Amino acid sequence: MARERAVRSDDAVSRRATLAFAGAAVLATALPSRSMRAQSRSVPSRGINIPAWLDRENGQVPADPVLDALFRRGFRTVRLPVDCGRVLSANGMALRDIREGVSGLVDRGFAVLMDMHPSADLHALFLQDAEAAGERVLRGWETLRGVIADLPADRVYPELLNEPPMENTDWLALRDRLAQTVRRACPDHTIVWGPAPDQGIWQLDATPPLPDDKQIAAVHFYAPMAFTHQCQSWGASPLARISGLPFPATRETPLVRARLAALRAAGDDEAIALIEDQLATPWTETAVRTVFEGAARWSERSGCPVMLNEFGVLDVCVDAPSRLAWIRAVRKAAEASGIGWAYWDLDQGFGLMESRLEADGFDAAMLDALFGEGD
Repeated sequence: MARERAVRSDDAVSRRATLAFAGAAVLATALPSRSMRAQSRSVPSRGINIPAWLDRENGQVPADPVLDALFRRGFRTVRLPVDCGRVLSANGMALRDIREGVSGLVDRGFAVLMDMHPSADLHALFLQDAEAAGERVLRGWETLRGVIADLPADRVYPELLNEPPMENTDWLALRDRLAQTVRRACPDHTIVWGPAPDQGIWQLDATPPLPDDKQIAAVHFYAPMAFTHQCQSWGASPLARISGLPFPATRETPLVRARLAALRAAGDDEAIALIEDQLATPWTETAVRTVFEGAARWSERSGCPVMLNEFGVLDVCVDAPSRLAWIRAVRKAAEASGIGWAYWDLDQGFGLMESRLEADGFDAAMLDALFGEGD
């Protein structure tokens, strides 16, 4: 049975409502499947996102036994969201906390993605005045680059901006400026960036790489969102009224037909339209694999490695076998295409353990989906 966890309202920043509809296009427009040559350059993988630590005041630090257990159980990468506002505050303790958090993980053997993750305030500023928001992020990296400049370049990865909430042309100009800012202090670090505006894997084809030989393109994958975000409790979205959909599934799957019938009885045309739209292509492991093969082709054409640094299923009202099947399918597809991965998240709404304070709270089935060899 899925365990209910509180989902923070500010998670809406990274789960924007537009993704509910864009996710359907990922599966529907994927290129035909063919075998892929794995990327020759290594990228961080076997990762876990740990939000609610360095991206807010009074963030909750994971207990040492939990971090030790993560490494022992197979994780080798941690993605750490960082708040630009905290970085720019006059409080030097924030920078000290970031430095200690990153260096402590490196000492344990982890690679660390330091992710500039917009807070709700910064996200709102991007929508109101993208130029001013971009300047704020530039100032943030002018400060933050000094925190990591002397940390191992092969273990610490600056990620320029999570899900850049702006038009692609504007983002490319800002991305290049941010990369130059980081590069001045970090000549040997590999820079991580993602496509605008959602960091969706389907947005790679419209995005050229940086003019830099040390870079990784980072993408997110939550398709179909009618499955991965069932019972979403934030934002104005029909996802909040969708529950119990399985994976894999087609329009003819009995449980899907039953859910659609219930929504018709309730007169919920919006939720019905979302489900039917996203089921235009069946929800299968093959469809997922095809998407990642397309990303691998982009990587080969561009010479830029790709990492999947967010994917997950909200653990609220989905059945455990379906959740595990989707996670396993995505992880296997990424690995088969030479794409590194980091699961979202540790112990929040998409998490794989009860609490970051207790090392005995891991979901063994989730770990098997992420690391197991079985189908």
